[in-house]
Amino acid sequence: MGLLGPNGAGKTTLVKILTTLLRPDSGHAFVNGWNVAEEPEQVRSSIGMAGQYSTVDGILTGFENLYLIAKLRGVGRRTARRVAADLLDRFRLTTVAGRPAGAYSGGMRRRLDLAAALVGSPPLIVLDEPTTGLDPESRLDTWDAVGELVAGGTTILLTTQYLEEADRLADRITVIDRGQVVAEGTSDELKAAAGDRLVLCVAEDHQLDAAARAAARATGAPVTVDRRARRVEVAAADGRAALSRALTELADEDVEVLEIGLSRRTLDDVFLGLTGRARREATR
Repeated sequence: MGLLGPNGAGKTTLVKILTTLLRPDSGHAFVNGWNVAEEPEQVRSSIGMAGQYSTVDGILTGFENLYLIAKLRGVGRRTARRVAADLLDRFRLTTVAGRPAGAYSGGMRRRLDLAAALVGSPPLIVLDEPTTGLDPESRLDTWDAVGELVAGGTTILLTTQYLEEADRLADRITVIDRGQVVAEGTSDELKAAAGDRLVLCVAEDHQLDAAARAAARATGAPVTVDRRARRVEVAAADGRAALSRALTELADEDVEVLEIGLSRRTLDDVFLGLTGRARREATR
């Protein structure tokens, strides 16, 4: 589950409530069947968490970090050693298991942090902006690790500022703004609900205005004109029907079209459409 929202929407507050780090003022929240306010110890024992920044101990080795977490979880010494070794192998850290974690790359530290969150095999892992500050290669490494966790049956709640990350990793996405859910569904469902865009390019600059008029008549929506690219874009709620009408209108205007087609909204478009107005109002 991907949790999206602009700054101040309430993502981190929600995560803190669900992980028992913050007591809710009202209402009820349950994690793995446990009430977060009344049964916090049971909630904590059934989850793992990795925050925005790696919390591994840089002085300890990778193995020692995981062994320590296992011992704090109440695991026996022999089992703790086996758990640490298994997780290091799972996250491709065996070759650096004996090195201090402070010498790891950003991606390696993040993988170690994810491994620590898995100690005790919790059914739910909470990842709060896990790739913040990472370079592109480390971000891809983290995405691979998250994908492996999900494939192995672990449920993940992911908050992120990177829409590409949510688009790639999340089976379902919830968008919140000002503490309220404003949209929910799969990435494809959210994009489909936002509708298509009609995009066309013309051969000559002087045809742009005529093309814009034709597109507006075909869709009944305001158009966006990029004069440098000789490009016209407009929302097309009924997709193919709007495209057919646009072709007729363009022919009537005698506009020479180089390209025309329907473009599906991106998750960025969906996000801005759902939260952009609220953010502007908040800054007035």
